[in-house]
Formats: sequence, C-alpha cells, structure tokens
Amino acid sequence: MKRILSILVGLFFCGIGALATTAEDSKLEGFFKDYLEERFRLAPLDATRLGDHRYDHLLDDLSPEALERQREFTRGVLKRLPRAVDYKKLSRDGQIDFEILRHELETALWLDENMKPFETNPRVYNEYISDSVFQLLAQSPLPKETNVSNAIGRISFIPRVVSASRANLKNPPRVVLETAIRQNKGSIAFYDKGIFEIVGETPQRERLQKATAAVVPVLKEYDAFLEKELLPRAKGEWRIGKRKFDKKLEMVLDAGMSAEQVLRDAETEFERVTAAMHTISRELWSKYYPKEAFPPETPSGRRRAIERVMAAVNQEHGKPEELVADARATVDRIKAFIREKDILNLPEPDRCQIIEMPEFQRGNSVAYLNSAPPLEPDAPSLYAISPPASDWTPARAKALLEEYNSHMLQILTIHEAYPGHYVQLEYSNRSGSLLRRVLQSGVYIEGWAVYTEQTLLDQGYGDRDPRLRLMQLKFYLRAVGNAMLDHKMHAGKMSDEEAFAFLTEGAFQSEEEARQKIVRAKQTSVQLSTYFVGRMAMQRLRDEMQMKLGERFNLGRYHEAVLEQGSVPVKYLRELVGTRLK
Repeated sequence: MKRILSILVGLFFCGIGALATTAEDSKLEGFFKDYLEERFRLAPLDATRLGDHRYDHLLDDLSPEALERQREFTRGVLKRLPRAVDYKKLSRDGQIDFEILRHELETALWLDENMKPFETNPRVYNEYISDSVFQLLAQSPLPKETNVSNAIGRISFIPRVVSASRANLKNPPRVVLETAIRQNKGSIAFYDKGIFEIVGETPQRERLQKATAAVVPVLKEYDAFLEKELLPRAKGEWRIGKRKFDKKLEMVLDAGMSAEQVLRDAETEFERVTAAMHTISRELWSKYYPKEAFPPETPSGRRRAIERVMAAVNQEHGKPEELVADARATVDRIKAFIREKDILNLPEPDRCQIIEMPEFQRGNSVAYLNSAPPLEPDAPSLYAISPPASDWTPARAKALLEEYNSHMLQILTIHEAYPGHYVQLEYSNRSGSLLRRVLQSGVYIEGWAVYTEQTLLDQGYGDRDPRLRLMQLKFYLRAVGNAMLDHKMHAGKMSDEEAFAFLTEGAFQSEEEARQKIVRAKQTSVQLSTYFVGRMAMQRLRDEMQMKLGERFNLGRYHEAVLEQGSVPVKYLRELVGTRLK
C-alpha cells in the first residue's frame, strides 16, 4: 500500500513551487505519507476526498469504539512527530510544514474533546450517508462502472452509519437537528431516484437498484428516529460560549489573531464599507429615481438611500429555472478579462464544471466549490449552485433571485470559480509540498476568494459599472458582518431578533438570506469568521508587498507567488511570498 501511495504522490510532486529540501525534509515527507496511510485505512471517506481510491468501496466505522481508536491514533502521531523528525535540521519550508502538521493534530484533538461533533452534530452523518456516494459518481475520474461498483459497496455500509448515529447522538441543538432532518429527506430522494439520473444506463443497474431498495427503508426509519425520538429531546445549546469560541477561533483560523482583534477590525471595516456603499448609491440614485430627491444625510437617510438603490438593482435578475445557466454565462467574460489584464495565469485545461446543487446538500448556502482532490488534481471541480427549491412559494423564490441578481451572480462566480476558489485550489493542488496540498487553511482559501472580488473590479472588470461595485461591496459587507455575527452569537448573547435586524437593516441582506445565515451561524461557529480574517490578511500582504517593491511590483506575478505557496495558514504568507519575490 505504501508503494502505491508513493507512486501516486510522485506523479504530482513535480508541480509548481518545488521547494528546496534537506534530508530531514525527506524524513518529514515520509512520516506524513505513513500518517496518511493509516488515516486512510481508518477513514475511507477521507481517502476518497483526498483522491486515493483504494477504499472507495468502504465507509468509516463510526461506532464509539472506532472513534476512540481514531483519537488514540491521532495522539500517537502527535507524540511520535518530534521523535521521528528533528525540527532544527529542517529547511525553513520544512519547518513550516512541520508546524502545520503539528497544529493540525492538536486542533483535531481539541475539537473532538470540546466540540464532540459525533455526539452533538447529526449533520456529520449525512456526509457519510449521501455525500460519500455522490462524490464517487459525480467527481471520480475512474471508469464509470468502477465508480458504480464502489458506490454499491459503499451503500452497503450506510446501515452501520445510521446505527452509529443512533448510538452516538446525545443531545444535539435543535437547529442543527432540523437541518439534518431536511438533508436526510434529500438523501432518501437521492437513493430513491436521483442516483439513477446521475448514473444513467449501466449494466449494474439491477445491482444498484437492489442496493438502494435496501437502504431507502433504513433511511426512512432513520428519519422517524430523528423526528420522533431525537427531536423532542434535542435541547443542546448551540451557543459555544466565549471561552470555547476564543480558543476555537485561535486554533481553527491559525491566523495569529485573537477573537477580540477580529471583532474590532470587523466593526471598523463595517463602517468603512457602508460609507462606500452610500457613495455609490448617490451615483446611481438618478438612474432609478430621477424624480425623487436623494435622501438626507442622516443615519436613517443613508440607510434608506442604499436600500432603495439596491432594491432597484435587485430586480435585474433571471428566471428561477435559469439560475445555473446564467452562472455559466458569466464565466467566459470573466476568464477573458483575467487573461486580458494579466491578473494571473489561469490553469489549463479548465476542469471546472458548473452544476445544480443536489437536494441533499442544500440548506446552508446557495453555492459551493468542490475542488479536485489534492492527490488527484486532474479530476473535475464542481461549482454547485442551488436554485429555488420546487416547494418554495413564488415570493420566497423571487427573494433568492433578487439576492443573486445578474450583477451579484458575477461576483459569486468570481468568488467561487475565477479567479477565486477553483483557480486557487488548482494552484494549491500543484504545490511542491504534499503536506500543504492535503492540510489546507480555510482562512487562506476563503480570504483569497473574497480578495479577488474587489481586485477584479479595481482592475476594471465590468466596465466600472457601479451596480457591480455596489454588489461587490454588499457581498464583502456580508463577510465583515459574518465575523461580527459569529462572535456576538457564540461569544455573546445576541438573540435571533437582534441578529435578524443586524443582517437586514445593517448588512442589507434579504429576509430569506438573513434567516438562512442565522441558522448557519448557529451550526458553524468560527467558520463564518474565516472570510473576513482571510481577506484582511490578503489585502494587508498585497499593500505591504506593493509598497516594498514599488515599480518592480507586477500584479499577475504577485498573485502567482501567493498561490504557489499552497493553502497555508495566512500567518506564514509574509515570509513565504517575501522570499519568493525578493
């Protein structure tokens, strides 16, 4: 098995950004490969996600005993690391990789002990129940019949996942369980019908039908358990409290910032962005309200000016059934602009596929980018968009389309795909460090995506249309507001009513978007802060390097220097990029 993984890794180790190494660096690489071998054996879904397909026919054992074995494994790796690798003998790049691995292990243990996800978060099990099979069929580059066969094998383990869920779940927060119930209903629909639409014609159809026919009743029984047994006693506290929030933010973000620093920066930035939105609303006012006087320079007047102009811009949207097609239509002009302005070199060939988000994955966001696995960079990446659900009222569907109007949809595509998540993760997958390809920083990933929204407009994308700029600022204000909401809901006592008022009146979000964001905030402590923290780190680094290099600064080459480091914790970027560009 080790030989297979070594060959697999070797195929991609000659990618961009090759690092200078020492003999001790090779020891660290070997230690990390051994770690992955055992981790993949214990967690087949992790192996699939990272691009190793030897375990695609299996699923993780999530029983209490197996989860304890995984914890013991992580503790053991953390203990062996400094014995196996001499930190002082590593190159500086190797030392950074060592620190990333050590921090990853420490964070995993802390989260397991303090957050207890398998006891409190029923959504976790849905990843094994449905995502695990969908990824094989929608994204794996292996032959179709191999993927179908593996999917059939993996489906056979779903009853064990359900059984483990029933044994592990204790007292989840009601809001988390409600989302899990909705997603499980989507899983039932997936195995009842959706999976056959994805697979199409196959000689294994009869075997697949037999497997799904066996699992659908299990999921229906699971649905009854979640709704009738677990929901009445789901009284867990979703608010994690200041102490845990501060520590979790420090460990998960790994950005060298405290929770209080993040909140102070966000509050300052919130005022700045709101003022910029007011300036653009003044510019657009006469286009939409030529016979009305611009609102007065008072707090309520400024808010009304922004709201009125955005309300008019929001009407410029497509039809519900065309949302995915409209997103596809934005791609060509965005890519053409990136090439024309030399924002960076786009990856070739383009492997990004734009799809409609599967029903069982909906509930927390309108879009996501599921990138090619780090060990399988030639696989497709999926940019998924969630149109209004078929059971939504016309008013609710209209609200979503207004939120993601034709201008905002372009900002969304910049963020999720070009030159945001898709482009960045394609670069990351070709980093010279296996460890950096696998252990990715969410702060870096989200920060880069938010940074690119403003950068493209600053360079002239969209012919300097103020409507685009207004939507970009609104999108960014959402990231800033996310960090404030995250802190105040988990480390403070912000109520749903206060959060709703803040999002709709302060952050100018639609009522539907605000409701979804409150649900998401309760379920994803700290994650909502990653966008703002990452974007501020990216912008500060850009400003610093531009001032330092002066006339030698080249935007495209700077961007490539940032991306070639892999998705590292942002606290390392100044050192790494500075070395690359000196």
